[in-house]
Amino acid sequence: MSALDDTDRRLLRILQADGRITNQELARQANLSPAACFDRIKRLRDRGVIVGYAALLDPDKVGLPLLIFVEVLLERTTGEVFEQFAATVRRTPEILECHMVAGGFDYLIKARVADMDAYRRFLGDILVRMPGVRETRTYAVLEEVKHSVQLAL
Repeated sequence: MSALDDTDRRLLRILQADGRITNQELARQANLSPAACFDRIKRLRDRGVIVGYAALLDPDKVGLPLLIFVEVLLERTTGEVFEQFAATVRRTPEILECHMVAGGFDYLIKARVADMDAYRRFLGDILVRMPGVRETRTYAVLEEVKHSVQLAL
């Protein structure tokens, strides 16, 4: 895959800030013709640099204000356990992100729920029953200091 040039990076920065921007306005802000802008964006999608577009929601306004991080330690670290755990995570809507990590535990989960009661139900009914889970440690977020989906280009 070829590297991104300065124009690609400029287009991507603008799109990350406003995914609903029109091609005309995007071209104007990037100092390109609309046709050249359209072609570049198409190439970036075709190359898999742009993987999709989404509406960003305010968690408080949709009833999911509590952000939780959970360390998960598995009983065994085998390929089969990893696959079963990952498949279960993918089917669990409360889980926003799940990352296999190196260190003192196996996975770090980011989840959103309505409140502590909802988290307690999620923990007892879903999380600790996932394949291979031996131990969890929960961290409830008291203040979200920074949240961004924009990559530094």
